[in-house]
Amino acid sequence: MPIPTEAPIGPAVDSQKRILNRLRRAQGQLASVITAVESGAECRDVVTQLAAVSKALDRAGFTIVSSAMKDCISSPADTTDQLTVDELEKLFLTLA
Repeated sequence: MPIPTEAPIGPAVDSQKRILNRLRRAQGQLASVITAVESGAECRDVVTQLAAVSKALDRAGFTIVSSAMKDCISSPADTTDQLTVDELEKLFLTLA
C-alpha cells in the first residue's frame, strides 16, 4: 500500500506522521549500525542496534497495514482503491 502523496486530512495525518516518525527513527538507527560496523564495534552492540532497526521497521509496517484496515472498516462502500480482506491479510502476514 503506497503512502499517499497528496495531503491527508484528519486521522490520516496522524497515521502518516507516526509512520514517517518510525521510518526516520529506523533510518537513524540503521546509520548507527553502519557506523558501528565500520568502526569495528562489538558484535553485541551491533546486533542490539540491528534489532532496534528491525523492530522500528516492523512497527512502521504494522501501522501501515492497520491504517488500511481502519480505512476498510470506516468506509466499506468505497472500494475503488481499497485492498481486499485477503490482500490485507497477506500484507499483515508478510510482517509476521
